[in-house]
Amino acid sequence: MDLSDRSRQSLLPSFLYSSGSGLGIERMMLARRSVPKPVPAPGAPIGNASMGSVVAQAPSEPGKIELYSPMYYAACTAGGIASCGPTHTAVTPLDLVKCNMQIDPAKYKSISSGFGVLLKEQGVRGFFRGWVPTLLGYSAQGAGKYGFYEFFKKYYSDIVGPEYASKYKTLIYLAGSASAEVIADVALCPFEAVKVRVQTQPGFARGLSDGLPKIVKSEGALGLYKGLVPLWGRQIPYTMMKFVSFETIVEMIYKYYIPTPKDQCSKSLQLGVSFAGGYAAGILCTIVSHPADNLVSFFNNAKGASVGDAMKKLGLWGLFTRGLPLRIVMVGTLTGAQWLIYDAFKVMVGLPTTGGITPIETDKKI
Repeated sequence: MDLSDRSRQSLLPSFLYSSGSGLGIERMMLARRSVPKPVPAPGAPIGNASMGSVVAQAPSEPGKIELYSPMYYAACTAGGIASCGPTHTAVTPLDLVKCNMQIDPAKYKSISSGFGVLLKEQGVRGFFRGWVPTLLGYSAQGAGKYGFYEFFKKYYSDIVGPEYASKYKTLIYLAGSASAEVIADVALCPFEAVKVRVQTQPGFARGLSDGLPKIVKSEGALGLYKGLVPLWGRQIPYTMMKFVSFETIVEMIYKYYIPTPKDQCSKSLQLGVSFAGGYAAGILCTIVSHPADNLVSFFNNAKGASVGDAMKKLGLWGLFTRGLPLRIVMVGTLTGAQWLIYDAFKVMVGLPTTGGITPIETDKKI
């Protein structure tokens, strides 16, 4: 054995160049497997991955969810159901008064008198008329709205690339939320048609079980979708404003008002930011979508009516303002609660809260 071979041997463990080298290597591999892997701190970034492969926690560990995987979108969909269905159902009394103020302003002159009329005519139980189509309809809408928003936001970001996704992030948010809402409203529309009639036409039906077949029998299946276009007119601008303003407000809060980076903030603080951003976004999107909300209520109660008929009856000022204060209270609270529940659900399953970091900034931090 020459000098170079002896030097090489002296630098390596003996079991690697012994006659039983195969066994030695096998022992080394077994030893390596026995060493426990370090567990990253909760919320800590892993590896040096780009946006498309960022993971919340190691995907090889059981029960962990990889970002932008099918399981990730399924979790966001479940979070949307949890955030939208129960919250809309909880504000059914407010929604009931709002819809009746839009349809019959002579009878329901104000919020307080509206509650008084309903209480006198229908009792306490009357405040929850239509809660079943509300729960099912907005659960279906929440599933599509949040699940597809996360999908389209990533999809459009991948199309334009990380540089343009960061530069034009507002357009990404707008396009992603609009695309998601188009799909979500198709699921919502039949339930919304039943809900509005149950709430505004006394004696029409008790609820979903008899209201849905009654509409189908009298107007056909398409009768459930005659309010789809005005529903899109209400919900698409609403959702675009809801998501883009939420993302922008949350990013500004972390940038200008909280000195600690988001990933170092406590989960309770992050959820507080989500609620504040959601409430502010709810006020903005209510104002944007309110005229279409009046049209939805009008069309579902006036067979064969047109936009001109609605304008003639409501007037331009009434189209923009009738029921607006009540809807601001209702939707502001609703939207804040939805973002709080949605992000709490994401935290519960091990995912980061929404907003605060743009895609290009995420890449740099990993």
